Amino acid sequence: MFFQHIYDKTLAQASYFIGCQKAGVAAVIDPKRDVDTYLEVAKANNMKITHVFETHIHADFLSGARELAALTGAEMYLSAEGGEGWEYEFPHNGLKDGDKVQVGNLTFEVLHTPGHTPESISFLLTDNPASKEPVMFFTGDFVFVGDIGRPDLLEKAAGVVGTMDAGAKQMYKSIQRFASLPDHLQVWPGHGAGSACGKALGAVPSTTVGYEKIRNWALQYGSDEAGFTKFLLEDQPEPPRYFAMMKKLNKVDRPLLTEVPKPKKLSVVDIKEAIAKGIPVIDVRLKQDFAAGFIPGTINIQGNNSFATWAGWFLTYDQPYILIAPEAQHDDLMRKLMRIGLDQVMGYLPNVDEWVAAGGSLQTAKVVTREEVKKVMAEAGTQIIDLRGASEYKAGHIAGADNIFVGNIIKQLDQVKKDGNVVIHCQGGDRASIAHSLLYKHGLDHVINYSGGINDWTANSEPLVYA
Repeated sequence: MFFQHIYDKTLAQASYFIGCQKAGVAAVIDPKRDVDTYLEVAKANNMKITHVFETHIHADFLSGARELAALTGAEMYLSAEGGEGWEYEFPHNGLKDGDKVQVGNLTFEVLHTPGHTPESISFLLTDNPASKEPVMFFTGDFVFVGDIGRPDLLEKAAGVVGTMDAGAKQMYKSIQRFASLPDHLQVWPGHGAGSACGKALGAVPSTTVGYEKIRNWALQYGSDEAGFTKFLLEDQPEPPRYFAMMKKLNKVDRPLLTEVPKPKKLSVVDIKEAIAKGIPVIDVRLKQDFAAGFIPGTINIQGNNSFATWAGWFLTYDQPYILIAPEAQHDDLMRKLMRIGLDQVMGYLPNVDEWVAAGGSLQTAKVVTREEVKKVMAEAGTQIIDLRGASEYKAGHIAGADNIFVGNIIKQLDQVKKDGNVVIHCQGGDRASIAHSLLYKHGLDHVINYSGGINDWTANSEPLVYA
């Protein structure tokens, strides 16, 4: 058997390439959308991709199953569980609990494991030449290392009312089934630490059923279903806004994108016109470089591992956008964006220098130190805004700080004071830079940014309060 774990650290998403070397055929489980990765693995190992599996209708990334099938001629094998409303709307092979699919000498057996979503399935893999017993378990968003999939996404992100409690009950039953599996079975999940599909995912890529019985909180509740449900649903991170669109696009027939887009270069005049029309212009530079001088009206989303997640919070699927980024970053950035279906790039400007050379002026951001913040806080009427998630805020925040999650800052502009002292911060400055640029874009340029945030505050033994 040939096995390769393929991990996208930008979305903390795992996919798997599993092949039968004797037959020269392979399957891919939960492929990302930039599928050239799998084509290269297949070519390097003289294999043909013949099967594409999915564990469920994903919410956090746009599946590349259809792109991969279109390029290779592989058959798609997708869940037929979940009932009405959970059917894929394009041709595929439906899978039910207990079904088995043969890939050369490898056998994939389907287990229906609802909870995260009603149609969720997992795959038991038997490498027949080596053993007649399953050796690997591909769980998708069912069981992670140290955690399990959250059942509240459909309700919170996609607005499917009533699914949260029902999903928790399904998850409780699915976990009992997981506990009955052999301890030696390797568990390969669909996500790792950093994913919004759970709240406490471990950093290592895989685990075993036996190990999870010992350390995974979800397997410690026994017959206490109420306690299990309470802990499962509380303090889950805010689901990114783009999740609802992913649920739709992964279910319906949609246009395919079989290669990484290449944006076209725009002129300064193009940029001015776009900003005037309200087209988002995303500057991907480091937060300190952006603060030192940026084109008025642009948004700072740094081109790091969190780029796609935050772009998915603030870009929409019915409007083009523009990047300020050098060509050397384009392949990386476009891969990140296509993985969540943000394909409508209008073009790019390589840097702000061209703007300045054409006579444009740059704006600077008001970034302050901890000592400056303390002086401002001593003045009457100062508003402190903590941009972190609700669970982070509850775990410790600066006294008197309001909690407005960065992803909701535009919707809650009415809660930001229009004059006087306003200080924003997050944990380490990245989210604060996004919010600061958005506030400036909406005319609130009196706001100051404590970029050091809670990391700097606690490193200097400043006090926190808890809620």
